[in-house]
Amino acid sequence: MIHKIRNQKVTLDSDLAEMYGVPTKRLNEQVKRNSDRFPVDFMFQLDEEEWRNLKSQNATSSWGGRRTPPYVFTEQGVSMLFSVLNSPQAIQINISIIRVFVKIREWGLNYGELALKIKELEKNSSDHQEHIAHIYQMIEELLRPNLEKRT
Repeated sequence: MIHKIRNQKVTLDSDLAEMYGVPTKRLNEQVKRNSDRFPVDFMFQLDEEEWRNLKSQNATSSWGGRRTPPYVFTEQGVSMLFSVLNSPQAIQINISIIRVFVKIREWGLNYGELALKIKELEKNSSDHQEHIAHIYQMIEELLRPNLEKRT
């Protein structure tokens, strides 16, 4: 579940805890123990008004009886959670994400090579067009005296 809060896409601590197979309390404990890894652009706590607005947007309440507003994590914060959570699910998710990043990097490298090949083809195509134009010009020059004799 991704929400847009303070012009950022964020995910609630409880949703992430469920995804990683840990209690929300444990997730937040690990974050607090490693607070230097979570600057404000990685995570922040909702204020009371933001929390009320978020709850009112969702007709069904699966939020439980929380006493404090939740923490929310940006994309960078979600990635950082992998370094502080050691549940089997968190480890598997981390491995999957690393594999995806490797595939994306490989694709990016291949894309760069493909872009170079396309540029070479464009250059070769324009070179071929120049050669064809030159051949037509030579043919016209060769035929010009014969055409002039007929008229």
